[in-house]
Amino acid sequence: MNARSDDGLSIGRSAELPTGLLELTLHEGAHELDALLGFAARANAKRGFLFLSKVLGKHWPVRPRDMLAVHERLATGVPVTDNAADAPVLFIAMAETAVGLGQGVFEAWLRANPGREALFLQTTRYRVGSGPLLEFEEAHSHAPRQFLHLPQGEAEQALLHRARSIVLVDDEASTGNTFLNLTQACRRLNPGIEHVHLAVITDFMGQAANAGLSARFGLPTTLGALISGAYRFTPGTLPVDAAPAQRYDAKAERGASTRFGRTGMARALRTPEALAERLAAGFAPGEKVLVLGTGEFMHPSTLLGAALERHGVDVVVQSTTRSPILTWGAVSHALRFPDNYGEGVANYLYNVAPGQYQHVLLCHETAPNDALHALARQLGARLFHYHLEDDVEEVPVC
Repeated sequence: MNARSDDGLSIGRSAELPTGLLELTLHEGAHELDALLGFAARANAKRGFLFLSKVLGKHWPVRPRDMLAVHERLATGVPVTDNAADAPVLFIAMAETAVGLGQGVFEAWLRANPGREALFLQTTRYRVGSGPLLEFEEAHSHAPRQFLHLPQGEAEQALLHRARSIVLVDDEASTGNTFLNLTQACRRLNPGIEHVHLAVITDFMGQAANAGLSARFGLPTTLGALISGAYRFTPGTLPVDAAPAQRYDAKAERGASTRFGRTGMARALRTPEALAERLAAGFAPGEKVLVLGTGEFMHPSTLLGAALERHGVDVVVQSTTRSPILTWGAVSHALRFPDNYGEGVANYLYNVAPGQYQHVLLCHETAPNDALHALARQLGARLFHYHLEDDVEEVPVC
């Protein structure tokens, strides 16, 4: 990207993507831009660019300690409102990209606020269980249909209805429309919501939009971001959309679990410490290890990576995704393979080539299936099926 100084208060940057021209004006966090963010071109006719986070653990490998530091920074930015200081806080992570980020921010907030009550939920593109759900759309996404499952446990239901503030977590904010759609749905469910906080790594909505958030959302709304600015994208020749990235069937069992946040968590996930200790003992010094989550199953694999890191392992974490991205810019390598949730949609892994790591640990919530075994063989990976966060079965690769 090219950089230029303008009025001394902001920095302009631009990039010629295969899909068009992306222009940025950076107001805050410009000194961290290259460390936190890359730029990529999407195979999506709705939006031809991607702000690709380097600390999210989705499209780019990241050290667990760097991810956890970002979680803590975003959690620190969550304000305490005087009239809701004793009420529970509802944290919602946006699928699929920011599911791990949101759960990490929630857990960092719990650590920083001992004794406070909070509830974590994640949006999802799967129907799980038989309980009630809210549906909304992420209009620019390649897979726009999202669901928010309501808590199943009585204690979690009580936290949801007693909450007076919502923290919505995503990797980036570009228009705010998805946040607004979800907030409106939550307020229909709980009219007592008094405050909304948007926690994002990058905010590109622009200063005018940020100043008008409260009026737009209809209640006090704050925002915390590591990088802030505005963008303009001038489309060139956008690619034709790839095959559908979502084939929702309400009657289909996709194997997505209710045990890791889709139906509510009021505590931090446990780390599989015994598994990490056993695995670390089997790695030679200096060997490079990738802990790979699958789709929306991200945070448990990050916790495993963090535990390995504490044992001195040279480890990074990442996840597969359903987002089609062109090989350009921050994406140097792409693998395409069938999804392990049985939707019949293409999944991808970026910036990982077979043989790049001495060990690949492929973590999944779905039952072992042909897609997982095929990906494991392609990467030379080991399969780890999570029944619970600390009940993990290694599955022989066949």
